[in-house]
Amino acid sequence: MLAPERIAELDAFLVELNHASAEVILPLFRADHGLVDKGGAAGFDPVTEADKGAEAAIRRLISARYPDHGVIGEEYGEDRPDAEFVWVLDPVDGTRAFIAGLPLWTTLISLRHQGDPTLSSIGQPYLGEIFIGHAGGSRLIDRAGERPIQVRPCPLLTDAVIHTTDPNQYFNPAELGAWNQVRAAAKLARTGCDAYGYAMVAMGKMDLAIEGVCCKAWDIEVAQPLIEGAGGVATNWRGESIGRTGGQLVVAGDRACLDEALVALRRSAK
Repeated sequence: MLAPERIAELDAFLVELNHASAEVILPLFRADHGLVDKGGAAGFDPVTEADKGAEAAIRRLISARYPDHGVIGEEYGEDRPDAEFVWVLDPVDGTRAFIAGLPLWTTLISLRHQGDPTLSSIGQPYLGEIFIGHAGGSRLIDRAGERPIQVRPCPLLTDAVIHTTDPNQYFNPAELGAWNQVRAAAKLARTGCDAYGYAMVAMGKMDLAIEGVCCKAWDIEVAQPLIEGAGGVATNWRGESIGRTGGQLVVAGDRACLDEALVALRRSAK
């Protein structure tokens, strides 16, 4: 368990990292972003100069401030992944939204301490938002200042607003069947928000966010500190702790609502 003063120091650094990445990304949003398809025969998998430039900027700051820390990033791989502190980065989560001009992409930064996600942020610089979470609580920093955020009570799935990114693209057939069962029970389902959906659960605007086995560590690790700091829960589809290599994820504001959704999700758990 990190001391409060250490958490405060790392929290301030998280804000600094978000500002540094935003300086790289924002001039390229709705502009010439240098799109490249890295998917090849496997299908469209976009990457832009914003993805690469932002991760490089974040890595430079980490190396200068904390040279003993490790880094795992989507664009440039692993550097000392077994260090005591390891930063996990997705500089532009939702690149498809980014290239479509939609302001629902985010910058995801989480920090593992001794292997456990401890501190995280979801930044949306076009909207001027940084969501930060850790054991001391979760909060939103925006143009109006900053304020605490928390999940909302929603014990019944029939009252829930739920989210996934793209069920037809990112779920395998078994996962799609489980999603459709949960969706049929829920009050309202939305798609296309990527990790911004996690932030909306933490803020009490949504109740569940569900993602499939194709997710990588940098896609999902931010969810745990942010959601738990806001009073919610993040698990895999078995209701267990999320893994450190990615995989299925469900985040919920209310444990009772999660338990209802897990009745369907467990059947397709990996």
